[in-house]
Amino acid sequence: MRIAVIGTGYVGLVSGACFADFGHDVICVDKDASKIDALHAGRIPIFEPGLQALVETNVRGGRIAFTTDLTEGVKGAEAVFIAVGTPSRRGDGHADLGYVFAAAAEVATAVSGFTVVITKSTVPVGTGDEVERILRENNPDAEFAVVSNPEFLREGAAIDDFKRPDRVVIGGHDERAMAVMREIYRPLSLNRSPVIEMSRRGAELTKYAGNAFLATKITFINEIADLCEKVGADVQEVARGIGLDNRIGAKFLNAGPGYGGSCFPKDTLALLKTSQDYEAPQRIVEAVVAVNENRKRAMGRKVIAAMGDEVRGKTVAVLGLTFKPNTDDMRDSPAIAVIQLLQDAGARVQAYDPEGMEQAAKLLQNVDFKDDTYATMEGADALVIVTEWDAFRALDLKRVKSLLSEPILIDLRNIYPRDIVENAGFTYIAVGR
Repeated sequence: MRIAVIGTGYVGLVSGACFADFGHDVICVDKDASKIDALHAGRIPIFEPGLQALVETNVRGGRIAFTTDLTEGVKGAEAVFIAVGTPSRRGDGHADLGYVFAAAAEVATAVSGFTVVITKSTVPVGTGDEVERILRENNPDAEFAVVSNPEFLREGAAIDDFKRPDRVVIGGHDERAMAVMREIYRPLSLNRSPVIEMSRRGAELTKYAGNAFLATKITFINEIADLCEKVGADVQEVARGIGLDNRIGAKFLNAGPGYGGSCFPKDTLALLKTSQDYEAPQRIVEAVVAVNENRKRAMGRKVIAAMGDEVRGKTVAVLGLTFKPNTDDMRDSPAIAVIQLLQDAGARVQAYDPEGMEQAAKLLQNVDFKDDTYATMEGADALVIVTEWDAFRALDLKRVKSLLSEPILIDLRNIYPRDIVENAGFTYIAVGR
């Protein structure tokens, strides 16, 4: 099947590459000429494990191509996926749908024959209705149907998530369109991945509800971690104790500095704005957003307390800058708030991240970015682990101690056993333990 994907960001490029790997004929479209030039040169504009090799394989196989010409890209396509950004709109937190609507208007003039137009971007309830209106307005004679097909990709594991999904959600009303969608995803039948068909509005809401629930689990265990510290319990024991209950599940119960990234922060805000528009308050989600926002700076205060409540003139070594490992994504990373609070208190910060240094440099000022893990520690008065990259899980503690001015380790991801670190001569501070 011939598929066009509008947008070569995280969702668009991963989806396009995976569709091509299924055997579909895919063309990815982006207005950003520098992105398309990079892809033509074999350079992937985002970091995602396995994506470089997947794109290269399918380029060689002639199953995927890239262009800035939307008309050429959409020409002859049976399905057009809109996978452009929907960032939070400045001022009110609503999802900014400008890119989605602009793409729809262009697609309308380029389609030929019956075409399924699919919103892959995360969009509020009712967006599909507006996309349909825009298509009809810009090309009254076009034969098309609009479908919602939200993505559920975890950064760092996106390819596996796409090929072995927990579920595929398809929302639409046109049987011809649903038949096209079933054919697109037929290669997943070997893995018996459930394909759930529902209304278009139901599919749109499913994405937001899912992300809000996961954000709630993270925020819940973070508040339980605070209580553990007060009563002398270990949050890891508590998380295991409740996570083994099949009704709860063990995932997203790791206490830490709060959630970040491209999805949870903006999607929870967008859900709240939708709930306000429809006068259906989401009070739990409101609390989740507020608690998570406060938590990031609270982790900065935790570092200051571990260093004796005075950090002016001191140096703090920070390992991990991205919001999670195996990505270069710095969006809403807890590291940003932690570092900024430390700087506000007068501390000097030197930091390292395996993949996020270039992106971090655009967001953080007056940080001494180092070339490797151990160089970050030299002369520092404390070491803080903010992101749980595998490269930080087995540090040579003897070497770490020799590099630090003060043997203080603040582990905001709980990746080290307390007894091992303390037996190595460190003051060890964890979260909820």
